Amino acid sequence: MFVKTEEYQTVALHDSKDQPNGDCSFSVMKSNTGNEPAIPLTTGGVRLAPAQDLWSTARDKPVKLRMETSGLGSEPPMTIHQMFQATVQKYGGYPALRGKKEGTWVTLTYKEYYQHARAAARSFLKLGLERFHGVGILGFNSPEWFIADVGCILAGGLATGIYTTNSPEACQYVAGNCEANVLVVENNKQLVKILQVRDQLPHLKAIVQYKGELEQKLPNVYTWAEFMKLGECIPEAELDAVIDSQKANECCTLIYTSGTTGNPKGVMLSHDNITWTATAAGLMTSLKMAEEEIVSYLPLSHVAAQVHDMWICMRFAVITNFAEPDALKGSLANTLREVRPTSFLGVPRVWEKMQEAMKSAGAKSSITKKKIADWAKGIGLQASYNAMNGDSSVPWGFTLANALVFKNVRKALGLDRCRACYTGAAPITKDTLEYFMSLYITVFELYGMSESTGPHSISCAEGYHIMSCGKVLTGCKTKLDKPDTDGNGEICFWGRHVFMGYLNMPDKTEEALDADGWLHSGDLGKHDKDDFLYITGRIKELIITAGGENVPPVPIEDALKEDVSIISNAMLVGDKKKFLSMLLTLKCNVDDNGDPTDELTPLAVEFCRQHGVIASKVSEIINKKEPAIYKVIQEGIDRVNANATSNAQRVQKWTILPRDFSISGGELGPTMKLKRPVVSKMYQEEINKFYGE
Repeated sequence: MFVKTEEYQTVALHDSKDQPNGDCSFSVMKSNTGNEPAIPLTTGGVRLAPAQDLWSTARDKPVKLRMETSGLGSEPPMTIHQMFQATVQKYGGYPALRGKKEGTWVTLTYKEYYQHARAAARSFLKLGLERFHGVGILGFNSPEWFIADVGCILAGGLATGIYTTNSPEACQYVAGNCEANVLVVENNKQLVKILQVRDQLPHLKAIVQYKGELEQKLPNVYTWAEFMKLGECIPEAELDAVIDSQKANECCTLIYTSGTTGNPKGVMLSHDNITWTATAAGLMTSLKMAEEEIVSYLPLSHVAAQVHDMWICMRFAVITNFAEPDALKGSLANTLREVRPTSFLGVPRVWEKMQEAMKSAGAKSSITKKKIADWAKGIGLQASYNAMNGDSSVPWGFTLANALVFKNVRKALGLDRCRACYTGAAPITKDTLEYFMSLYITVFELYGMSESTGPHSISCAEGYHIMSCGKVLTGCKTKLDKPDTDGNGEICFWGRHVFMGYLNMPDKTEEALDADGWLHSGDLGKHDKDDFLYITGRIKELIITAGGENVPPVPIEDALKEDVSIISNAMLVGDKKKFLSMLLTLKCNVDDNGDPTDELTPLAVEFCRQHGVIASKVSEIINKKEPAIYKVIQEGIDRVNANATSNAQRVQKWTILPRDFSISGGELGPTMKLKRPVVSKMYQEEINKFYGE
């Protein structure tokens, strides 16, 4: 259907007005030889703008698509509106969005969702949203978040999620960078942030608050109800004209990187990036149209949650249920039990918290129950490994273990209908994966980045290996650049999921995309004989010792956390130093705001008790330099060092920090990813002490 692009493609387009049926025909040529004839192709309803380059950093400049000649990579491009309309036409009466209002679930069907998005789009036009200008959305997941996002795109704007944890200055940076005309905020707390920086946002015309009434009436600040009525005077035909002018290879969404190094970058995603990736990911994970149900709770400003909760759901007519805003502080468990989703995506910290909660509950069980659980877990782990290795047989006693333990655990977690559990956005430990395998729950690893519209490789029931991120997304390619003797190279991506460029950042874009259009991830990885991808480190995270040895920190950190269960976070340091050292934190409870307290978790208290120490606070252990606990940690480090590949990879010094890492503290990003440069700066004094500086 399409001519293979190889590395390049020239798309010559005829404006759809010239076509008798309003369709768009275009020719695709290979430009690597320059003398092949163009092959005219006509595809119903394909809307593309003329484009010469695979990348762009200007908000209004389209890009060439990385089309393939056959297979999924050759599917006709679609705009967001075309994808939405296709679902609404076939599944309009099916439930789309479910959220709680005063304790009761309220449902919007796909048809109602579409009508609300159109109403929001007309209101954005009324407020003066200009083409390719941002609408910033700042708040917890809700139907209004989705409606504002889709409405913005239909109105020709750039939908831009802003992290709820951002400071006023960080909000101002994003809103200024995307030239936002409108900001949509959840509540007064978020509104106050914007009001503090409003006078520094010259493009801002209006603010909309989508939850609750306004605490004070201010000019150009609207409640959600007021906003939704604003556009009633805008004719439907005016909106249709804007929708019809949209092209699949133009930008419609900005995802801002969490800025672990420097200012966040605005990742420009096209309509095709989103619609094609949603299709490819859903097909690869065997989603069934109008039969799936999920829970939305991870930050929608992050690519993983947005693609999973919004776009894949829209494409496959999935029901999206919104969790409560305090989901990550404990209410998620109740929502999961109520909804019983058919698939569930968690970042590693979510799976670790589940693991800790279950271990904590298990520790209080009777001796008999503990024995039954341990017996069942042994069988569960074996059965899970059998399944992973393609062996359909189960160990003796599996049926009983399933009836007594596994089914009850799944039900208690709300995962009894769940066909697939996923983890992504940060590395997960083998210990956590095996814990769930022992309960006969396989957690599939995903890998990707904002710049690849989310997923690049996916593990699924049809193929997974523990600690691997699965196989490349159907229709995409992986290349390992400059591999070493062990086959480790920089992971590079090719496919229609590769982003357009960073908004207004040509230099950064050229660093990420090479001359042939491959996306360089900055991650190191290798393939096994079956083409499963393993991430072995991150180039920027590599610690280069004074002796010139490259040390990937994550495997060493994970090994220690696995060995000494009281440790919550570990960060290896030692760049340009003669030896490696480590900053450690202990497992502690968090308060209602999600901030770490001084209180040890029940499991940490139990860990202390097992080692003859009565302690309930982190400070008690640090102030006394509690010998038994310090000895256990040192022994753990000795065991990790014994497995080191060289002397340079051994940890020689360490310290326990008084406070665990957190999002609010600044040490972790919105998806709980460690911000190494921030931690290094915050604890510079402790690091200097290691090296006598």
